[in-house]
Amino acid sequence: MEVEERQSELVEQFVMLAKSARGRAAAELIAHATSHPSLFAFAELLAMPHIGELQGTEHSSSLDVLKLFAHGTWSDYKCNASNLPQLLPQQQLKLKQLTVLTLAETTKVLPYDLLMRELDVSNVRDLEDLLINDCMYAGIVRGKLDQCRRCFEVSFAAGRDLRPGQLENMMQTLENWLAKSEFLLSNIQEKIKWADGMNESDKRHKKEVEEKQEEVRKSVKAELELRGHQELAYMESGPLVVNYMDEERARPKRR
Repeated sequence: MEVEERQSELVEQFVMLAKSARGRAAAELIAHATSHPSLFAFAELLAMPHIGELQGTEHSSSLDVLKLFAHGTWSDYKCNASNLPQLLPQQQLKLKQLTVLTLAETTKVLPYDLLMRELDVSNVRDLEDLLINDCMYAGIVRGKLDQCRRCFEVSFAAGRDLRPGQLENMMQTLENWLAKSEFLLSNIQEKIKWADGMNESDKRHKKEVEEKQEEVRKSVKAELELRGHQELAYMESGPLVVNYMDEERARPKRR
């Protein structure tokens, strides 16, 4: 958050200066902005009227430099170095930092070979020093250096100024994401509805089973009670018959 606040303050300062700077003063302001160690956003400065007035003048190359820092990379500079002013060491470092941010936009695992080629760095030691001292310590990226896999794993990267046409692409990407999200949400709601229906069906089935079980229990209980009454009646009447027969046997017979 401190880096973002500092960035906003710097942008406001340079925008205020650009309101009155013209010609050579505007060109010098661009050189100062692109050399500042803590400034990484240039779109608002580029949009200032007096800055745009440099187009087609003797200072138009300064405007090209500002466009490079707003949207370009170190490779872009090398390809057009003959048409641009010689960059100061501070500007060269700044452009390489911005290049790391651009690379981090497309992938979160940056191979060392790719970084060394895009940053024009000849060995791993210099590359790691640049990533640690000039990128991570500056707060514009966070990540882990994996020397075994020879790559930089990016966990956070500050955003750069939007390039021409990039906003439309971002909006299209967001619209596609929204459409997919709505489709997934609809599917989830359908599955929830189906699950609720199955739950109600299970409850009804469970209730039916419990009712049938209760009916069976009542039926068995009634049958057991009926059998108990029958056996009791038998037991109550059975001994009387036996006693009567025993008495008949015990009587002496008349001759």
